[in-house]
Amino acid sequence: MTLATIEAEQGLRAALALDPAGVVATIRESGMKGRGGAGFPTGLKWQLAAEAVAPDGVRYVVCNADEGEPGTFKDRVLLAELPDLVFEGMTIGGYAIGSHEGICYLRGEYVYLLADLEACLERRRAAGLLGPDVAGSGFAFDITIHLGSGAYVCGEETALIESLEGRRGEPRNRPPFPVVSGFRGAPTVVNNVETFAWAAAILARGADWFAHIGTDRSTGPKLLSVSGDVQRPGVYEFPLGVSIAEVIEAAGGHDAKAAIVGGAAGTCVPARDFGRAISYEDVSTGGAVIVVGPWRDLLEVAENLQWFFANESCGQCTPCRVGNVKLLEGIRALRRGELTVQQLEDMVSLGQTMRIASKCGLGQAAPNVLLSIIENYRSEVLGHIPVGAR
Repeated sequence: MTLATIEAEQGLRAALALDPAGVVATIRESGMKGRGGAGFPTGLKWQLAAEAVAPDGVRYVVCNADEGEPGTFKDRVLLAELPDLVFEGMTIGGYAIGSHEGICYLRGEYVYLLADLEACLERRRAAGLLGPDVAGSGFAFDITIHLGSGAYVCGEETALIESLEGRRGEPRNRPPFPVVSGFRGAPTVVNNVETFAWAAAILARGADWFAHIGTDRSTGPKLLSVSGDVQRPGVYEFPLGVSIAEVIEAAGGHDAKAAIVGGAAGTCVPARDFGRAISYEDVSTGGAVIVVGPWRDLLEVAENLQWFFANESCGQCTPCRVGNVKLLEGIRALRRGELTVQQLEDMVSLGQTMRIASKCGLGQAAPNVLLSIIENYRSEVLGHIPVGAR
């Protein structure tokens, strides 16, 4: 893993040798987009937060470590094995936007990492890498950890901020966006764990190094959590633009029937399309690749994922709250052989409506896997419908 070869604090020293605008420019020149899945340009996000009007001059840096997407576990590995690099990236982000306070929002199920992460922060304070005078620069910055409560929706940045402020984790209306009015109404940068780690690497090795990896529109390396029907599940690093076939081959996924790229909120890619690229301009992912073997019933897979969304919906908006339950009921009826073709088409229509009408990314992405299965494996799906109902 490239990140493991980055010299400790090299990125922080390089950042402090620049002015904050120079740090933002370096991140922008690298072309890095957020590694959490949405793909918003990181440098632009930092620039917007730095330029936003801040009440009392207060700004915040928030690390989204609420890794709740089924099939994604690479952030957990980074927090367990390279926490200093993540915290270094947060410190660099704080310097870049003029923030003196960082918050790591840690997934509730990762509570077993909390003691080690707190110990890491204490070591950094003792070494002068956090506190009132970071590395003798006169820049003050510190980080606290906030433990989540196990809500998938808090992976969405505004729901995460609501939770940080002590309220129920529900998405906010946007605009305003967090870079303008986020935590406690102040400009707030929210990036995920991997993004901060690569930010430290970019400052250490330079924007050109990062920009020359990957594709023109999807620069840099990407960590992928590969699981499912493979011989060697784990966290892999590839340049963006890698084909799905290369990823599956590396993990030993022989004769795969499909790959669910992007986790439960992703898309089911059939074997005939394994030549497609994992990139922001083709098949995008926050980091999950779930390989589906040739013996799997794809409707069983769809039912499992739809059950997850029906249970994790925050219930704030009707398309997501009701739609996920109706899709789950439809999949179960289909598997029992009780659905007609017209009812199947109604399910598709409902899923398409959810994509448009749901308030946040959870509801908008919840029908993705089901809709892609129906589209790409139509004959297999129709095989569950009685002949007289077709």
